[in-house]
Amino acid sequence: MNEIMEQLKQIFKLNEFNQEREDLYFITAEKEQLVSLLTHLRDIHQFTSLIFLQAVDYIEDNLFQLTYMTHNYDKHISLGIRVKIDRQAAEMSSIHHLWEHAETFQRELKELFGIDFPGSPGIDSGFVLEGWEDIPPMRKDFDTVKYAEKTFFPRPGRKTHDPAEYMKNKLYPENN
Repeated sequence: MNEIMEQLKQIFKLNEFNQEREDLYFITAEKEQLVSLLTHLRDIHQFTSLIFLQAVDYIEDNLFQLTYMTHNYDKHISLGIRVKIDRQAAEMSSIHHLWEHAETFQRELKELFGIDFPGSPGIDSGFVLEGWEDIPPMRKDFDTVKYAEKTFFPRPGRKTHDPAEYMKNKLYPENN
């Protein structure tokens, strides 16, 4: 993997390189270079599989971090490419032309985080949250308690248990 990293550093501006395990590595790249970097990894270094695409909301830094996990089956190594994007203008280039199934990941991130991938097929069609009209629910500024109180009503006969006390009584009934 070190040889691949040295080659990548000559072509792309990479901000970080981390080895998590013997077969798992992460690099942080610039947003503008992502599509070129993924194309290079797929076509030159045989990272032919896109395992997943996920987002993390760093609300305190006003950023989203996208992680594109790729895999090289010949070398049995996975490489995650991390890209940071502005939370207020959450938009990233689509990679559906590299891996068709990326369209599904991108639709999920659009619906759950509000990150747009212009040009991705079906990006604006519903995915999971049919009829959703609130802010995307995976954003850290989404208030789940407020949403639940507004959307659901208390039902008569329903009990609320303190989880710690309830489990203590369940696990150790002799101490009651």
